[in-house]
Amino acid sequence: MKFSLKAFMTTLALSAAACTSLAETSSDDMNKSNNPLTPVVGLNLHDYITSSIFGTDETSNSFNLRGALPHATGGLPQLARMTIPYQTVPGPDGDQVSGLGDINIFDIFLVAGTETMQFGIGPYFIFPTASEDETGAGKWQAGASAVVMNPHPWGLLGGLLTYQHDFAGDEDRPTQNIATLQPFVIYNIPSGVYLRSTGIMFFNWETGDYYIPIGFGIGKVWKLETGITMNLFAEPQWTVAHEGVGVPNFQTFVGLNLQFPITAN
Repeated sequence: MKFSLKAFMTTLALSAAACTSLAETSSDDMNKSNNPLTPVVGLNLHDYITSSIFGTDETSNSFNLRGALPHATGGLPQLARMTIPYQTVPGPDGDQVSGLGDINIFDIFLVAGTETMQFGIGPYFIFPTASEDETGAGKWQAGASAVVMNPHPWGLLGGLLTYQHDFAGDEDRPTQNIATLQPFVIYNIPSGVYLRSTGIMFFNWETGDYYIPIGFGIGKVWKLETGITMNLFAEPQWTVAHEGVGVPNFQTFVGLNLQFPITAN
């Protein structure tokens, strides 16, 4: 399955910018649009286009529809995020298999911090919702997620760590014992443009497989008069260290982040 998501997002952003008056985009707006701890309603369209995979000539594609919702259940400020993936991956017979992946949710408790240091921690759940064996793990999984963010006028530094382990599901499927670490390096330049590096490191503690990508990309943030923020970006990522086959060698991460001026009550 081939997407024209990049063209779609470009058209959407340009159309919105053309038909809607724009407000001045500050460095704070740019940081908030890239910060996973920003407590506003968000909608993300993310696509990982993997054009080279270790151990095979096949390609893959992972499109993620992601929503974020701030809330204050129990009087505690939190940010819930749900990701619905649609995967296209190499199949067992040399073909490609497409289908819904495993939906994941984390709920981050926003720990009191400062203007220059923000923290969050909370539970992480993965549900075996995949429509095909190849697009999911077939396991119920739980774990934890933690986020640290360090905003500056020039940009943003931080990291998102997750850990997951299965506790139920298909006994014939491999055990899931996985950690990921996503660093955030954002450097703001004039006119709402920024440079970025956000490659997700992946570690399978059960098999010993891992891969560490390094990304270098560019993005553009628009602040609309309505208060909505749009963030369009593209980031090529190269794997600089790995173990095992079937992991990405080169991929391109493209996305559109939308944030709406709605906060938790």
